[in-house]
Amino acid sequence: MPEEEKKPEEVKEEKKVEENTVEKKEEIPETKEKITETKEEPLFEWKPRTSLGKKVFEGKITDIDEILKSGQKISEWEIVDRLVPNVKNELVLIGGRSGKGGGTQRIPVKITAKMHKSGRRFRASGLAIIGNEDGIVGIGKASTVEPRDAIDKSIKKAKMNAIKIKRGCGSWECGCGTEHSIPYKIEGKSGSVKVILLPAPKGVGLVADDESKKLLRLAGIKDVWVKTFGNTAMRINLISAVFTALKKLYIYDKAGE
Repeated sequence: MPEEEKKPEEVKEEKKVEENTVEKKEEIPETKEKITETKEEPLFEWKPRTSLGKKVFEGKITDIDEILKSGQKISEWEIVDRLVPNVKNELVLIGGRSGKGGGTQRIPVKITAKMHKSGRRFRASGLAIIGNEDGIVGIGKASTVEPRDAIDKSIKKAKMNAIKIKRGCGSWECGCGTEHSIPYKIEGKSGSVKVILLPAPKGVGLVADDESKKLLRLAGIKDVWVKTFGNTAMRINLISAVFTALKKLYIYDKAGE
């Protein structure tokens, strides 16, 4: 049987469909170019307010070690983001709530209540740790009404409290000379908590509780022994004591020079 001849109307419709598909194919690369242009835009707009921030923004200071060695105070968290692009953050589990099977489940936000005439007013507190796993570390605590705002604010405060620590190999069992541990024994205290950090040989790891490990890991320490005294369940004091001990490493090292 011969094939049925197509009507002129059907032929016109097929031509329109083909033209539309060609136009769509030609439009695809244009949209891709637009997407790539938006990706190249900066992630945030930073308007520095301090003289130190202006120097960093203008490119006069390109290394954070220059700021930390001079002892200048960092008042803008964007400075750390600009000079330390590989900075990481961790949250300390300072709060608690009732678990499903009983007991207490640890959470990174501590909720407190204050009684007023109008009723209870709740506030949330957070404790954050930042570091680049290569000698730079900082902690920050903040309190706001919303839990998410408390976490964000604590991370920004931790960046403004960044310090440079001294690493080394102070263990008589190792003596490799690399920066995998601390150079000597050091102590730190906060509240009722006292912490002693001891150099450890390679392969020992971080002999500490889970929350202290977060701080030591982000500081770039791989092997250390930690002794604690006092009410270590108060994790804010525990982390503050470890941070104080790490801060003394650099202070004592500068005093001996």
